[in-house]
Amino acid sequence: MKLLQTFSLYLITLTYCSSLLFISSIAIQPPFACDTSNPLTKTFPFCKTSLPINQRVHDLISRLTLDEKISQLVNTVPSIPRLGIPHYEWWSEALHGVSNSGPGIRFNGSIHSATSFPQVILTAATFDAHLWYRIGHAIGIEARAVYNAGQANGMTFWAPNINIFRDPRWGRGQETPGEDPMVTGTYAVSYVRGIQGDSFQGGKLGDESLQASACCKHFTAYDLDNWKNTTRYVFDARVSVQDLADTYQPPFRRCVEEGKASGIMCAYNRVNGIPSCADYNLLSKTARGLWGFHGYITSDCDAVSIIYSAQKYAKSPEDAVGDVLKAGMDVNCGSYLQKHTKSAVEKKKVTENDINRALTNLFSIRMRLGLFNGNPVQHPFGNIGSVDVCSKEHQDIALEAARNGIVLLKNSAKLLPLSKTNTKAIGVIGPNANVALTLLGNYAGPPCKSITPLQALQRYTKNAYYHPGCDSVACSSVSIGEAVKLAKSVDYVIMIVGLDKTQERESKDREELVLPGKQQSLIQSVSKAAKKPVILVIMSGGPVDITFAKYDRNIGSILWVGYPGEAGGVAIAEIIFGDHNPGGRLPMTWYPQAFTKIPMTDMRMRPDTVSSYPGRTYRFYDGRKVFKFGYGLSYSTYSYKFHPVNKKQLYLNQYGNPEAVQSNDSIRYLSVSEMGTENCEKLKYSTTIRVKNIGEMPGKHPVLLFIKPSQNRPGSPLKQLVGFQSVHLKAGERADVEFVLSPCEHLSRANEAGLMVVEEGSYFVAVGDEKSLLTVFL
Repeated sequence: MKLLQTFSLYLITLTYCSSLLFISSIAIQPPFACDTSNPLTKTFPFCKTSLPINQRVHDLISRLTLDEKISQLVNTVPSIPRLGIPHYEWWSEALHGVSNSGPGIRFNGSIHSATSFPQVILTAATFDAHLWYRIGHAIGIEARAVYNAGQANGMTFWAPNINIFRDPRWGRGQETPGEDPMVTGTYAVSYVRGIQGDSFQGGKLGDESLQASACCKHFTAYDLDNWKNTTRYVFDARVSVQDLADTYQPPFRRCVEEGKASGIMCAYNRVNGIPSCADYNLLSKTARGLWGFHGYITSDCDAVSIIYSAQKYAKSPEDAVGDVLKAGMDVNCGSYLQKHTKSAVEKKKVTENDINRALTNLFSIRMRLGLFNGNPVQHPFGNIGSVDVCSKEHQDIALEAARNGIVLLKNSAKLLPLSKTNTKAIGVIGPNANVALTLLGNYAGPPCKSITPLQALQRYTKNAYYHPGCDSVACSSVSIGEAVKLAKSVDYVIMIVGLDKTQERESKDREELVLPGKQQSLIQSVSKAAKKPVILVIMSGGPVDITFAKYDRNIGSILWVGYPGEAGGVAIAEIIFGDHNPGGRLPMTWYPQAFTKIPMTDMRMRPDTVSSYPGRTYRFYDGRKVFKFGYGLSYSTYSYKFHPVNKKQLYLNQYGNPEAVQSNDSIRYLSVSEMGTENCEKLKYSTTIRVKNIGEMPGKHPVLLFIKPSQNRPGSPLKQLVGFQSVHLKAGERADVEFVLSPCEHLSRANEAGLMVVEEGSYFVAVGDEKSLLTVFL
């Protein structure tokens, strides 16, 4: 009888596996567990949706053998046929659109493309948090559609990248929201809420449901890939607790606490000697303990193996396995844990309880995604299909983001916009003018459509003549004579130059900040020969030293367009011919070429006069700038005026303990932790600014509010962005923009011990050239 039961169970399992293979081969539905039609699994408690997820996960793990448990600790997870659990892929990418960069997504069925939004650095230039949310939400919808179509093996997406764009040479700076911790944190919250299916304000999702899973990376202080033979795999980022507290960690904290991200990726690099993925203080004590993170933690790909092989931190592969699992990491991108965990258990470097802890986090996420609830098409998010991918709504958002992110850096004598009726012939010159791929940046999937800037410009005038000028962006070979000849024959010249992925990308940092090769020579020759000042379009992720163009009278207008996505060509043409009024602001400082003398490996944010170290980012850098953080022009002009009833004085001693006030270098200060959460809430107040469009065109305008000390103080930021909102104003229209300021957050800085403190003294609350004085008393 027992033999007969075993044989029957074997037939049921074989039939179920065959059905899974058949489903996979025709790709009509996604892989899932707990099929209600499968008698093998429908009685398992882990399949009962009426039970809490923690109980279901506990039941599932209790049924696994040690070998099965170990098999689940890597990104490409095999199936467990005897329990009806299909394979799963943790690694999928969705940085600025659903991508096939990772192994989890395929565009080989009814869905063969996805909306490619602008690369993140340009999206950040919109300073529009609700737009960021809408992009995330659109990506989450398209991700679920791809899964429902049977073209995905997972719903965990390793985005967003929220590292601080600390150094202008970093090849991956293009993936980030820029150099400001507040902007980066706000982007993280907006994107994560969007992709996971939460509301813009948050709180819509409980702990039981996810549209898709977002993963904030790379935790932490990761911002160097490959610079002068120093690679991310061996780099030891030496970071002060002060810089960790007010620069590197705040975006991740907000991603967890406010965004409720369901994933975190630990970085390749070490931080103060300890590999990020082996740092218990970072992963368990800080993220899970202090911030309340409830999700899974993945390594970057092969980050576990290098702890032993490259960093020599672990003495053996088994030690490396023990280090990461005990630190709080859950899944290894790669196969290292699959190979060495069994041996680590046998050598008592890790326990089965450590493995169970990791599996609890992993299976909880898969259950929150609805992948253990039977066919997900029959459950929430199941009605999302191919019609929701590349929809008009999503493509309109991509165009809106490109339009509103593009930054006008120069517009002498109002050269732009060009007249659509009086412009008879244009010359379009440059290596980025007619290349669609460059528009996308890295980590992009196949776009819904592809229109180059040249093709978009040709819609405005039939007489649009083109010459690449260079053989490539590297511009080692240049055709100056032919480009000059073209320039002399047309009314206006539009030069589209800059960088591409051959110059900046993952694993490739720049060593120079100037335009590559002979681009500058080409630009100067053409601009000198042209009938009228030329229009220069810079396509790049990172900043470029174009000081020569900034002051050249033969160059009338400069646009920075980032990598503007699938709709970027259209947005560029619309702005040049006045169908859209640019309003983007730079989310990072543009440094001069001389900054390259500073080693990328120096992680300090604050300047040091003794060593002539200038500091980094607009908050601390005190050197010359090509363009400032937050800079951006418009075809309109905007005026600001503070509302007369704005607060002028702030008394913190009425809420804090007077005995808690301390003094350092004759400056009195109060610790934010001493203030307490309740008192910090009471101290919040509103400030209102009247914004008026005094130009002739309607436009969308980001209002950026800064706070800066009335006098520079050692260790304090020169200024700090504390709020931003985007308003759309018609010509002559005005609006009141209200900001809620929190002194505990916006007036505080990290001291050398890493504690957030508020200092007594005077501060300016500033927007544009308008200032309002605020005095803080302790």
